Amino acid sequence: MKSPFAYISEKRLQDWAGGYFKHWLKSAREPKYEGTRHLLFSLCDHYEPLYGMAPDSVGVDRVAAWEEKYPIVCGQFRDADGFHPRHSFFFPGEEYRPVFLDKLANLVKGGFGEVELHLHHDADTPENLRHEILEYLDTYAQHGHLTRDADGRIRYAFIHGNWALCNARADSRFCGVDEELPLLFDTGCYADYTFPAAPSECQPSIVNQIYWPSGDLARKRAYETGTRARVGEKMDDRVLIIQGPLALNLRTSKLPPMRVENTNLTGTDRPSLSRIKSWVAQNIHVEGRPEWVFVKTYTHGAPEDTAIELLGDGGFTLHQELRDHFNDGEKWQLHYVTAREMYNIAIAAMDGKSGNPGEYRDYVLPPPPVCSSKGKRSRR
Repeated sequence: MKSPFAYISEKRLQDWAGGYFKHWLKSAREPKYEGTRHLLFSLCDHYEPLYGMAPDSVGVDRVAAWEEKYPIVCGQFRDADGFHPRHSFFFPGEEYRPVFLDKLANLVKGGFGEVELHLHHDADTPENLRHEILEYLDTYAQHGHLTRDADGRIRYAFIHGNWALCNARADSRFCGVDEELPLLFDTGCYADYTFPAAPSECQPSIVNQIYWPSGDLARKRAYETGTRARVGEKMDDRVLIIQGPLALNLRTSKLPPMRVENTNLTGTDRPSLSRIKSWVAQNIHVEGRPEWVFVKTYTHGAPEDTAIELLGDGGFTLHQELRDHFNDGEKWQLHYVTAREMYNIAIAAMDGKSGNPGEYRDYVLPPPPVCSSKGKRSRR
């Protein structure tokens, strides 16, 4: 059995537990919202068809499994706005094959999600990173993916490979670019969805927040300081960071007696009602709009062990529990959102919008061109 000190070190609790308890105390002091609350649920997938150095043929089979089975499982469920579950496929630029993005486009057309940018890189330079990102964005856009702003510029959401945003690791592996956040913004990134990263050393001390990074944004680990997003305040000169829930949950039947909940859905750590309740309890919201609760989960959904779970009983259980416990229309309304829609709704909250957040899915950034009318709205 591991000692408590060994467990703390393994999970790197010393890096983020202080921020977690600070957030917990602040949330506990806030008055309880009376009225209908809205759960904004997003599943952001580090979607890597060639995970494990798989050959292209395996990658094709992995994507084909999602193309075939995801609509079968998720077509049984709708949220309060009439949408099916909407997966955000953060696709790695370095794994580009035309067939992968074409097959994902079929899911997008059916209203089952959208594609965004995921990227692994190492020992990189700002010049090379900028060139690669712009090249990937242009390629994705040729398949109809990615949104465009009012000026016609490609915009995208981002998840960093190996969590190493802004050259986060002490050994500088898996990145190399300190000034990554300004570079992402300059190339059209509107929001980063990398975190939580625990137990990785890349995990920031800021926990369970939607926030604007602050200070010198060109420095290593620039995401470590920030200003919480709040109603009436908005920054147009930097990337918004939208974190998923991170929690320490006590348990009595297993050792160690505390579980680190980082929302990762795997083939062995399946969805459950207790996990969902923990995600919701972290109460992530734009300050001043507590009734809009943001839950961003993640997975590596392409490999077979996780795909079997999410495209089978695990996926069914996830959406059944969300429907049964968070979509009664009185205490809760459920809204399945993509990463882009979650960002739009966060910006709407900052602009003082209220009521049904589902009305602001396309608030500042429209759906990507590949979306059909069915993808934009699928009513009951």
